[in-house]
Amino acid sequence: MKVVAFNGSARKDGNTAILVNTVFKELKKAGIKTELVQLAGKKIRGCTACGKCFTNQDKRCAVKGDILNDCIEKMLVADGIILASPTYFSDVSAEMKALIDRAGFVAKANQDMFRRKVGASVVAVRRAGAIHAFDTMNHFFFISQMIVPGSSYWNIGIGLAPGDVKTDEEGAMTMQTLGTNMAWLMKKVHE
Repeated sequence: MKVVAFNGSARKDGNTAILVNTVFKELKKAGIKTELVQLAGKKIRGCTACGKCFTNQDKRCAVKGDILNDCIEKMLVADGIILASPTYFSDVSAEMKALIDRAGFVAKANQDMFRRKVGASVVAVRRAGAIHAFDTMNHFFFISQMIVPGSSYWNIGIGLAPGDVKTDEEGAMTMQTLGTNMAWLMKKVHE
């Protein structure tokens, strides 16, 4: 089994990646392979509303020249998907929103191709707005007919400067519990 995570932060290896890696540690303990895709510095644009994904139905976005189709390919072969973003003005980053919109449309155009995969959201936040970002990413999972595990709290970690989330003990515990629950759920789904 494998989980792929997409880090929507503009900071590579910052607080969002630290939180994802905390989840990964628990997944790896359960024998699940992991891969982190960092969107920082990579080209990804928003949906152009061309509708070609519904016409083509080839599990690809018709817009070429960025990383979106590579991301979709990784989602297709994974058993679990983590979407992770810092909180920007009470929502996800523009890169994460582009990934959600385009991958979501392609999935709907191809008979909900992520159906019954396990999905989890991870949010880094300075102070407020994290729940809206958390909801945005979870809506992708729910409309895609995916299965979402719970944790001991909402999947957020608090910090501003890179590395600050390491001092958020409750956030770290939440990520550990999320990883444990995600691993358990993935194994139950595959029984």
